[in-house]
This record gives sequence, structure tokens and C-alpha cells, in this order.
Amino acid sequence: MKLSDASVRTAKANGKVQKLSDGGGLYLHITAKGSKLWRMAYRFEGKQKLLSFGAYPAVSLKDARQRRDAARELLAKGIDPGDEKKQAREAKLAQEREERDTFEHVAREWFSKHSPTLSEKHAQKLQRYLENILFPAIGAKPVTQLEPADFLWVVEPSERLGHNETAHKLMRLCGQVTRYARITGRVKYDVAAGLTEALTPVKRTHFAAVILPDDIGQLLRDIDAYVGYTSVVYCLKILPHVFTRPSELRLAHWNEFDFKKATWVIPASRMKMRREHVVPLSRQVLALLNDLYAFTGNGDLVFPSARARVAPISDAAPLAALRRMGYGKDTMTLHGFRAMASTRLNELGFRSDVIEAQLAHKEPDTVRLAYNRAEYMEERRQLMQRWSDYLDELRSAKS
Repeated sequence: MKLSDASVRTAKANGKVQKLSDGGGLYLHITAKGSKLWRMAYRFEGKQKLLSFGAYPAVSLKDARQRRDAARELLAKGIDPGDEKKQAREAKLAQEREERDTFEHVAREWFSKHSPTLSEKHAQKLQRYLENILFPAIGAKPVTQLEPADFLWVVEPSERLGHNETAHKLMRLCGQVTRYARITGRVKYDVAAGLTEALTPVKRTHFAAVILPDDIGQLLRDIDAYVGYTSVVYCLKILPHVFTRPSELRLAHWNEFDFKKATWVIPASRMKMRREHVVPLSRQVLALLNDLYAFTGNGDLVFPSARARVAPISDAAPLAALRRMGYGKDTMTLHGFRAMASTRLNELGFRSDVIEAQLAHKEPDTVRLAYNRAEYMEERRQLMQRWSDYLDELRSAKS
């Protein structure tokens, strides 16, 4: 006997599982506690199978019969309704996942995992690129629907304005996001791969640097004669000796220096290559630091700002001092002290590997890097002391 709305509605639990048949394989499954579930029993390719249509009353008797009839139509066509239902569910989930995994969603996920490994300044720059340029243009588009043309289109305004380096940075950022999308299984292919080759090449320029011995001597004398804020003066006096990247020195903390061992250990978080770097300190640098300690040693920062002792001097402060000494941007930059040291140390006959290790340039393989850090330390100590002595010689040799 077929079921009726009334019989389904009034069916009660009796402490046992009940199956009330409606015909064609459809039945109402009543649990021992009284839950009412629509199910359909059928055979496909000789195997007994079961379909679930949902719970009553959310699914009415009429709805259950319609679903049974639809399933029987599939069976008549040689299609397993269970597989069809599974595929439909997977297709729905895939569509929902695709709609959720927009470029912005994936980029934010990538950024949350990647940004802790970056310097604060670099992380802020990437976030500005994402928020101000990439998200407004392609943020709402699912990563599965992005094509190479989308990325070329989004960087085209930067190229048109002649900002080729910015265009390359934007494209590399897009590539990082799409690679992450591929690695995490959102897409099969990295559609942004290799697209920087379609951009106008960036013309590489080197930082301006004073590298001739007589000019170096004059620069050092000009720094000695410069009158200004203590932190800025000592930053400029020490930088030629240690030739680190300007920010690595400018943001230094006193607890990074070991005066007994004559070493300065720069933490990995402040290094471009994200690995700790050791700077052997010459006698001249130790003397400068001891002098400076009398002014700033009561705080954490070696070069505190005049406005707020808990903040370091800005990157513009020592550069502005150079400019006031008469060294224009085409003559000398703060990064130029690295080029100065590299050039002259090679001329002095030091091994290039040792110089590169002290400059904290990236090594081609990690095994060699580990070996170099240990093997070259004594040579690096000799190099740093010889370099400071050489600077003193140039400072004293007035032409």
C-alpha cells in the first residue's frame, strides 16, 4: 500500500527501526527514536544500492516521489543515480570552492603565511601593491579563470608610464600568488609563470659610489668634519668600516654587539637573505662604538632618533647629511659604501669569496654557505681590520 501524507505524518516511533514502503523502491525509514528519513533501494549492475533523499518533513512525500521518479529515469538510461548524485554534489562543491578562491582570497592567504619572513618595510610594500593595484583589478576573479592576459593587463599602466621596475615587481608578486594557488591545489597550472619575459626589460643601475683612493680619503675627512646629530654622525663614521646595508646598521641594537669577542651579530630578521650575519669589528669600529655608547648606551638602539629615543634615525637622515656635504645622488649613496669596499678590497688582494661572504651576498648552495661561514671567519677578521687600517691611511693621505 502506498503511503499518504497522513500516514507519514502520524507514523510514530516504536523503539525499533521501521520501513514504510511507498513502492518503486521508495520507503520511509523511521529510526528507533522517531527520525523520519526518505530512502530508495535499487539495484545497479547486479549490486544492491541505497539513495538518501533527506528527512521528513523538510522533504515531503511529494518531493520524495519526484526524486524517486527522477532516479528511476536515470536507471532506465543505464545511469547509476547514486553516482550521479555524488558527481552533482562534487560539482557543487567545486563551484563553491571556485567562487570562494578568488585571486584576493588566495593572495591574502599567501600573504599571511609569507609576510612573517619579510622585513616590515617589504611586507608593507607588497600589501600596498595588493590592496591598491591588484585587488581592484583582478581581486574578485576566481584563480581558475585567470589567464596570462589578465596579468599583462593589470601591469600595463605601469609599463605605459615607464615604471618598468614596478611592472616587474607586480608581475613577480602575481606569480608568487599563482604558484601558491597551484601548490595548494586550487589550479593545475601557474598561468603567470614566465610573464616577466613579456615586459619591457628593466635597465639595471648601480648605486653611485666613490671608489678612487683620493676621493675616498676626502669623503672620510668630510664625514669627520660634519657637524650634526650624534646618531647620524656616528652612523656615517661607522658605515664605511662595516659596509653593511644601511638599514642593517641604522636599526642596530646594543645587545647585538659583543665587545669582548669584537663581533656584531645581525639577526636574520634584518638581513636581506634572512640569515644571521656576523660582522667582525676592527679596533677603529670598537673605538667609535665606545665613544657613541656614552651618548646612546642608556637605551636599546645604537642610533636613536632625536625625536623619539625608542625609534631609530630615519633612512633619510644620513643620506641628507651626505647631500649637505656636497655629495649628490650621482656621486655617492649610502649603499655606495658597499661598492667602495668591494672594489678596493679586491684591489688589495683579498679573496673574492671572503669579500662576498662579508658582504652577505647569497651563496649558490647551502653546503658551501655553511662551510664559508666557519672557514672564512678568521680571514674576514683580518679583512675587516685591514680595511679599517686602509681607510685610516686614505684619510691621512691628503693630496
